Amino acid sequence: MKNLIRKVVVVLVFINQISNAQNESFDTLRKHFFETYSALQIPNLQVNYVQNLKSIKSQKHIKQQEEFFNNIKLELATVNANSLNEYQRLDFYIMNYETNLNLERISLEKQWSYSTNLNDENSIYTVENGKEWYAYLLKRWVNAEVSSDAIFQFGLDEIEQVKTAMKALQKQSGLSEKEFAAHLNDTSFFYYNEKDVQKAFEKVKLEVAKKASEVFPYIKDIPDVNITKGTNEALAQVPAYYNNSTFYFNYFNEPFNKRQFDWIYIHEGIPGHHYQIMVNNIIKRTDIQQLFWYSGFVEGWGAYVEYLGKDLGVYKTIYDEYGKWEWDLIRSVRVALDVGINYYGWSDDKSITFWKQHISNKDAIGWREIARMKRWPAQVVTYKYGANKFLEFLEKEKLKEDFSYINFHKSLLKYGDVPLLKDILGS
Repeated sequence: MKNLIRKVVVVLVFINQISNAQNESFDTLRKHFFETYSALQIPNLQVNYVQNLKSIKSQKHIKQQEEFFNNIKLELATVNANSLNEYQRLDFYIMNYETNLNLERISLEKQWSYSTNLNDENSIYTVENGKEWYAYLLKRWVNAEVSSDAIFQFGLDEIEQVKTAMKALQKQSGLSEKEFAAHLNDTSFFYYNEKDVQKAFEKVKLEVAKKASEVFPYIKDIPDVNITKGTNEALAQVPAYYNNSTFYFNYFNEPFNKRQFDWIYIHEGIPGHHYQIMVNNIIKRTDIQQLFWYSGFVEGWGAYVEYLGKDLGVYKTIYDEYGKWEWDLIRSVRVALDVGINYYGWSDDKSITFWKQHISNKDAIGWREIARMKRWPAQVVTYKYGANKFLEFLEKEKLKEDFSYINFHKSLLKYGDVPLLKDILGS
């Protein structure tokens, strides 16, 4: 018996030594990845596709990048992820993710003609290998697992789901469709001066603060978010935006729709962008993570938390909730429209016709969004796709007897913004 125990101990020590050796070897690999990737100075992803294409480096630089990523791919293929510790495994998945996406980018860049005339008034569909470039950008912005055709169908499905939710609220109002639509334009739904808008957002902030700690972790450690009027009229196309610990609302002598208060504060402030960015300063993040930023997670998070308005003490009337769905419909239409414009090559006429089919009396916004999607292909998809992923995880988690919003959100935010992969998020 003693001999058997001695043999087991020897085997366990041997396995532990092997595991330690593998971990040390992987640490060397990820250090090499971090240092070499940083030295290569690969241009950051830009919102405007023209800027991305103009930033393509010479064939010499592309060859250096290709050699690096091909070598990393070979090295990663020899790694047993199960032998790694938690944060090594996280870096393993991110390195794999980035290596595959960069090799796809490099393949397209090797075919690129540097003399190509670029104009962001035309969609990426019109440039050389435009469909392939869009397919790549969709993966880069959203998630490496997506395809253009699947995202188009996802957009169509979301449009119908949102319309169903809006229809239910209209019926709940007791008004006919025509009466309801007319009522939404009543002057009682609008503020007409800056002070009232400021006061209303401050009130939403206080209401959310009462409930936020019951739904989200780290709330007591999150610095306050400031609220003030935006001054950049170039950003006036959105109700509000967030930057540098400040929530900016846009009021430029136009009536401010009261139905926009709840969802937009939640999206941009706490527990939206301000909260998620501040959580990144609380949790542990690796050097590899610091190299990358994932819009599918970041914008998806902002859109996801809007669905929790009632848990946060807002959406007190059907009209407050309807305001959330009004903008959600725009986001849903944009998903399908983005693929239509940039992958299927839709004309302006076909694009605005599709917009009008689903959204009435907002043609000016439609034309603005069409121009945006031409300049910024794939970016608009991040909101809906990311939110849908988080909602899928939430639905699955709620089936557990010990479900807790705090624990669920702590798990989602454990590593900060990461690719929306089950291997990483663990749901």
